[in-house]
Amino acid sequence: MNITNSSGRLHSLDAMRGFIMVLLALESTMLYEHMHEAFKGTMAEGFIIQFFHHPWNGLRFWDLIQPGFMFIAGTAMAFSLQKQRDNGIIWSASFSKTLKRSGWLFFWGVLNYAVRPGGLSFELWNVLTQLSFTTLLAFLIFNWKSSWQMLFCIALLLLTEGLYRFTDIPGFDQPFTDQHNFGNYMDLVLMGKINKDGWVAINCIPTAVHTIAGALAGKFLLQKTNKVTPLIWWGIATLSAGLLLDFTGITPIIKRIATSSFTLASLGWCLLGLALFYWWIDIRKHHKNLLIFTVMGMNAIFIYLFFEIVGSRWFNDYISFITNGLMQLISIPETMQHIISSLVIFGLEWGICYFLYKKKIFFKL
Repeated sequence: MNITNSSGRLHSLDAMRGFIMVLLALESTMLYEHMHEAFKGTMAEGFIIQFFHHPWNGLRFWDLIQPGFMFIAGTAMAFSLQKQRDNGIIWSASFSKTLKRSGWLFFWGVLNYAVRPGGLSFELWNVLTQLSFTTLLAFLIFNWKSSWQMLFCIALLLLTEGLYRFTDIPGFDQPFTDQHNFGNYMDLVLMGKINKDGWVAINCIPTAVHTIAGALAGKFLLQKTNKVTPLIWWGIATLSAGLLLDFTGITPIIKRIATSSFTLASLGWCLLGLALFYWWIDIRKHHKNLLIFTVMGMNAIFIYLFFEIVGSRWFNDYISFITNGLMQLISIPETMQHIISSLVIFGLEWGICYFLYKKKIFFKL
């Protein structure tokens, strides 16, 4: 990891990335589970459930977080590569740097789930392992014409469709059925096991579209003057295409295996989200009240690894034991104890990021 400063950054990029990281950090504290328990059976439950993945065929807000994470990584790549060019760094040096970054992403992604109560485990379902592949792929075609990159994205989606629909493997020949699709088969080949929740490792093929499209959007923001309207139209077009594929029954929207319809629909929301953040922050100059997001956005990899590795294995329980114990002394209801503890954990994690932000310490892979 390297320590750098934050000069020359796009405010909306850090804010959007930070928005995603804040939501992920809150999830890691189990806040959404505690909120769901508190509001079960009420009108608010319909809202809270949006912070959980759809069980299979459908689309919820939380299904957009991972695509957003990978999309914004592509957008950041475009700005990073432009800065490297401005500093006279040649392609081979940029490739070496990207290859090293992808290697570190893969390492941390595997390590994140390597240590289990039952022993060591090898899993490729983590977003970081997926991002290691999509980052490298997006870099390799970064200098292609935009039209060729778009055609490449279409080819990735068609490849995914073909693999699921036309591979005739006994027991895994049902393209959109959980535990019986080609993605499940490939997990047996790669890891010797199938994810009980339906996630598959070859999601990295279709979701590479998110990172490539993010890089295209970043190049667009660097080069164009009328920047928002085209992003909106492309967002509407891809969102409509994904919803149409699902509505007509051609390809259902399934986040867990990243179907082409899901990839397109989620990409549409990512483009619309970027357009909104860019318009509101960098065009309208609304820079106030962004600190809660930018503090985490500028140390995204650090805080992600912190709450995934340190938080889930020690920090969360340690803080919860303290806060819950204190609240029991004043007879606060149990569900409220859990909610407050989650918010305290998040506050401490944000505080760590704020300390790093003030010290101008920014960790990068």
